[in-house]
Amino acid sequence: PGVPPEEAGAAVAAGSSTGTWTTVWTDGLTSLDRYKGRCYDIEPVPGEENQYIAYVAYPLDLFEEGSVTNLFTSIVGNVFGFKALRALRLEDLRIPPAYVKTFQGPPHGIQVERD
Repeated sequence: PGVPPEEAGAAVAAGSSTGTWTTVWTDGLTSLDRYKGRCYDIEPVPGEENQYIAYVAYPLDLFEEGSVTNLFTSIVGNVFGFKALRALRLEDLRIPPAYVKTFQGPPHGIQVERD
């Protein structure tokens, strides 16, 4: 069913960073390796057949500083439409402290945001 887990992990990492199914003119402008997501580990889900946990890391240069929207659209964007997979779920997201510090917080204070 589907594709081998290593291929799926690599496709998810690429598809949520620099990968595309079409040739684009910007391919020659930058070194894509600098921005490429990498699937660095795959583990089978205990007790589940054909289910895996893929660990993917992204370089911070891929993301715009201080933008939650950019962060999430970069990671989940169109990768959830990857037809070779029956299902895909984001279970955990770890953000390095250096990137967290680029977020300024709500512009009006916590009380205004709660109201």
